[in-house]
Amino acid sequence: MLFRFLRPFLYCLSAERAHRMAITALKTLPAGRPATAGPLATNVAGLAFPNPVGMAAGFDKDGEVPDALLGLGFGFAEVGSITPLPQAGNPQPRLFRLTEDRAVINRMGFNNGGAQAAAARLAARSGYGGIVGINIGANKDAADRIADYATMTRIMAPLASYLAVNISSPNTPGLRALQDESALTGLLDAVLEARGETTGPGQPPVFLKVAPDLEPADIDAIARIAVDKGLGALIVSNTTISRPPLQSPLCDETGGLSGAPLRDLAQQRLRDFRKATGGAIPLIGVGGIATAEDAWARIRAGASLVQLYSAMVYEGPGIAKNIVRGLEILMRRDGFATIADAVGSE
Repeated sequence: MLFRFLRPFLYCLSAERAHRMAITALKTLPAGRPATAGPLATNVAGLAFPNPVGMAAGFDKDGEVPDALLGLGFGFAEVGSITPLPQAGNPQPRLFRLTEDRAVINRMGFNNGGAQAAAARLAARSGYGGIVGINIGANKDAADRIADYATMTRIMAPLASYLAVNISSPNTPGLRALQDESALTGLLDAVLEARGETTGPGQPPVFLKVAPDLEPADIDAIARIAVDKGLGALIVSNTTISRPPLQSPLCDETGGLSGAPLRDLAQQRLRDFRKATGGAIPLIGVGGIATAEDAWARIRAGASLVQLYSAMVYEGPGIAKNIVRGLEILMRRDGFATIADAVGSE
């Protein structure tokens, strides 16, 4: 109710300023209690998720509010993308609400305060519990981007429930080339080797975040490599550079499109990866998820977990709890005892 009251005011602000206000509010307001395991509890990559609904990377770029997000009812939160060195990102304006389409276009460019500042914040939450993934990237001007990912792995592995390797943002020139077969093999070898060098109670699983704008041969190659390397999961998918029919006057802005117009493409790409992997690796469905029905369709198509971000811009901070409640109803309606039983059942 409070969000519905404040939404007209927030929409008068630029999208980036409103986002910054949301982070500030979450930092200052008392955090709710984190989600506890219930009917939707599920295990993926050796991690016990209290429910399958997560906050996607991009909202909490610097790891400032993961516990506040968990307090909103999310079963897990993914922070980042974080790069080794601080970087300002692309010039503003770079974040756009397409209200008529319930969508967002961003060309942020991995803006963040760098690994050391984020690591200090994340280390300070030690003992709070909950599943917090860390999404890692490379600096735009890095001479060796694979070395950047290895560096980030060494820094963040001791602090992460899982590491998400982001090579699918369209806003860092050349980054998506790391999805090519030979480059991806070298990248993952470097990340896994760096993870093996870290010390701590355990080595977090490595997830790979891929783009929706892939050719069938790319999907097959990525799927094969992910299985061969023993990755914990594939995150399907990032924002799209394609442009389905849109109504907003901002539709021609450059950047990655997310939100409702991405839903069908992301759903199909999930099905493609389910087929390509043969169910041998867990999938995390992202893109255009705004309701329990959207999340349930993604699970039935093969997702073990789901993530959202853009929908919260339009639905407000209660979205996670609403989707969780709806998923419990849908799971009972369709006769499944657990989320794991429903994965890929379509």
